[in-house]
Amino acid sequence: MVSSMSSFPINSKRFRQNIPLLLMFIPVVLFFLIFKYVPMFGLLIAFKDYNFADGVLHSPWIGLKNFDMLFQQSQTLNIIRNTLVLSLLSLVFGFPVPIVLAISLNEIRRLWFKKFVQTVVYLPHFLSWVVVGGLVLTLFSMESSFINHWIERHFGEPYPFLYQPNSWIAVFIASGVWKDMGFNAIIYLAALSSIDPSLYEAAAIDGAGKLKQIWHVTLPGIQTTIVLLIILAIGKVMDVGFDPVFNLQNNVVSSVSEVISTYVYRVGVQQGQFSLTSAMGLFESVVSFILVLSANAIARKFQQGLW
Repeated sequence: MVSSMSSFPINSKRFRQNIPLLLMFIPVVLFFLIFKYVPMFGLLIAFKDYNFADGVLHSPWIGLKNFDMLFQQSQTLNIIRNTLVLSLLSLVFGFPVPIVLAISLNEIRRLWFKKFVQTVVYLPHFLSWVVVGGLVLTLFSMESSFINHWIERHFGEPYPFLYQPNSWIAVFIASGVWKDMGFNAIIYLAALSSIDPSLYEAAAIDGAGKLKQIWHVTLPGIQTTIVLLIILAIGKVMDVGFDPVFNLQNNVVSSVSEVISTYVYRVGVQQGQFSLTSAMGLFESVVSFILVLSANAIARKFQQGLW
């Protein structure tokens, strides 16, 4: 009883000290409540024959018919396959690049050059996908790109980078890696700054070269950050994103570029089939949730789980 009473003033003092931080946290809570949790009420549409006149609550309940209709369509499996392929390729090729970039920047000793490179690779993160799509079209279009002008000059005819499935996928993955690698590298640089410099000195005294120091000191030092980001990335495997695909796709490569987000836009927004696309969105969210739980369960076996 005495110990509990004595701890109360300490907790109250800590609470008063953290009031500014709690006030700063209120907009974040409101954002998630308004834009993330409240819209979950709309998941009811996936189990109803929704129409504007009756609204969400009064539209007729049809159970799982939307899911049956969804998976009876021949294009559904192809859309899910495209989503998984593009997401997994982005993860495989895009995840290591920021780590390598951050380690390389961390080894630069000239501060002005380090800041310059860091700024240059970070700038694409602020560009919208409309701008990035325009840059990609400028670089790889059949008619006006200088790359195809060079190819035509030396090999006779231009190459349709954006109209061949394999080359379109390569361009899509590369543009995504280029856009996001700087931002993710900043996260790893922050993790690298927490590594004790004496560990490098001890490794150097033991005869470890630069590569061995990176392998035995640097990578273990940012291991927790790597695991955290890869769990979050796995949770987004079913979400390629609407903007990058929509700004780069065309009808010629629709067999590999039609993904869940563009399907929801085309069928749900343009054609008004809200119940069907809500079922697709719910399926996407459930699979992503299972993937996050699975990735965290695997990480927990190595004492690196989030919870």
